[in-house]
Amino acid sequence: MMECTDRHDRYFLRLISRHTVLYTEMITTGALRYGDAARLLAYHPTERPVAVQLGGSDPREMAKCGRMVQDWGYDEININVGCPSDRVQSGRFGACLMEEPEKVAACVDALNRAVDIPVTVKTRIGIDQRDSYEDLVYFVETVAGAGCRTFIIHARKAWLRGLSPKENREIPPIRHDVVRRLKQDLPQLEIIINGGITTLEDAQQHLEKVDGVMLGREAYRNPYLLAWVDHLFFDDQHPIPSRLQVVERFIPYVEQQLASGVYLSRMTRHILGLFQGVRGAKAWRRYMSENAHRAGAGVETIRGGLQKMPTEMLHESAA
Repeated sequence: MMECTDRHDRYFLRLISRHTVLYTEMITTGALRYGDAARLLAYHPTERPVAVQLGGSDPREMAKCGRMVQDWGYDEININVGCPSDRVQSGRFGACLMEEPEKVAACVDALNRAVDIPVTVKTRIGIDQRDSYEDLVYFVETVAGAGCRTFIIHARKAWLRGLSPKENREIPPIRHDVVRRLKQDLPQLEIIINGGITTLEDAQQHLEKVDGVMLGREAYRNPYLLAWVDHLFFDDQHPIPSRLQVVERFIPYVEQQLASGVYLSRMTRHILGLFQGVRGAKAWRRYMSENAHRAGAGVETIRGGLQKMPTEMLHESAA
């Protein structure tokens, strides 16, 4: 979810769901140690619960960055062992670390010694030719032995050579059965399933076999999907906001960010999918895409986009 789940997107998603755990984009240890850590870790308090997804493979660096993350008040550190991009591989983190479970275990151990917040791991079901179920179990058991109790499993293997990150989300077949089997065989661990889940009905079915569900691209493409989550999974009976109410609640945040120098398009790119699947969605996306990047664009652009929507679609809610 690089360039997707930044702080503006997370604030927007929190307006739709009060309880969903949100995750940052992957942040590398090098970026935190030698870059603008304040910019990378900044978030609005209302985003919580929110987790940092951390990329790295040096236990000492992971520990130092883990302390930084905890000091900023995040609720969880999630180690990325799933991203298959060439750039990530060259830095020896991401999915290539499935070849080195002992190194991942060392990072988990170092983080657990450095912080008090949960340390979790997000991974694939396999990589390249190392994709047997036995390989996956060995990886998970090795890392669990260092103190990781929660694994988020993307139910596709990754081809590190020959496929792009986008192709790795589409070409290797989805194997939800592998993740369910892992939970059955390792019931003492918390197993969260990810990959290819596009409806909350699917999520409910998965929760009969595993402990949690992570939505990625679908939640970005169709964010209003999350409007049902609090009722279905957290027994929260607060009124579900309409799409119009979500936008109106987002506007004060946008005004604040504009005043601090953030361009409108940096925020509105995350709300293009708000009307996904309803009448007028295409006109909304077109208007926002064509106008939000213009010099001096402000919240009047958002209101102009809303005028492109049929009135009944603005006030329709998930209730």
